[in-house]
Amino acid sequence: MTDQRMALPPIELTPKDLSSWRTGNRGVDYVHTFDSGRPGPHVIVNALTHGNEFCGMIAVTHLLEQGIRPLRGKLTLSFANVEAYQRFDAATPFDSRFVERDFNRLWDAATLDGPDQTADARRARALRPIYAEADALLDIHSTTYAVPPMLIHEPLDKMQPLARHLHSPLHHVLLAGVKHPGRPLIQYGAFSDPQATPVALVVECGQHFAASSGALAVGVTMRFLDFFGMIPRDLAAQHPADPGMPKRYEVTDVLVAKTDCFRFAQPFLGFEDVAADTLIATDGDAEIRAPAGGCTIIMPARQPTKGRDVVSLARRLQ
Repeated sequence: MTDQRMALPPIELTPKDLSSWRTGNRGVDYVHTFDSGRPGPHVIVNALTHGNEFCGMIAVTHLLEQGIRPLRGKLTLSFANVEAYQRFDAATPFDSRFVERDFNRLWDAATLDGPDQTADARRARALRPIYAEADALLDIHSTTYAVPPMLIHEPLDKMQPLARHLHSPLHHVLLAGVKHPGRPLIQYGAFSDPQATPVALVVECGQHFAASSGALAVGVTMRFLDFFGMIPRDLAAQHPADPGMPKRYEVTDVLVAKTDCFRFAQPFLGFEDVAADTLIATDGDAEIRAPAGGCTIIMPARQPTKGRDVVSLARRLQ
């Protein structure tokens, strides 16, 4: 690995003390629901699916501190894996992604109803009924490397109006079906059912600890709430989308490390286009090469781990 991949990034965002938001009104710590008393959707803004991704915390605390309340329907603000968040150490800033198991790979019935008693799975079970209420969910994330921010969602017709309204970030990544070793939150339950109305998407706001990722998270959150008529239009107008035509990618494969010796052939950071048959990585004695037609590298892992997804391969749609 090169120094660029392994060097610790500047820590411009640091954790806030969330203790004042621990007691919510749903019987689950760090979850607050505000009911307008008027008909409308139940919308959830979700932060800290990963404990070291602070931009979502910035967006949710902004909504709480500014006293923003829905004009219609219900608004739920949630801090997900707070236990992981509380373990952050600036000397090892990537180690607090989760406690024992990736919270964003738990969202299938077999796992949620199974015997797993990790802290992450217990927290997922506590939040499960709240997420199941949602008509729409924005799951706020950030990236290991300083690559372009992106929207991630399934290529379902029901997602298109929301994606068009958000518009930016201008990299849109379509995740068709479950390709990860474990179901992500945005593919939980009705979110991934093309016949059901609930929608969910991820925004990856930039590098984990960059101040710009927090600002971007606030802007996307405001446009998300505006789409559902939850906030005044003049407030939403303070957070316009970036101009330009979005670039769209479809994930074709998610690589999972089969050995402890997975190694990238190049110092990939993300969004590199590689030609057909280019060596991407070795996994033990096996070579992994780009498919016919080439591919785009999406979110390579900083430290590949056996049994975990290490990179997504995508094809450019436009």
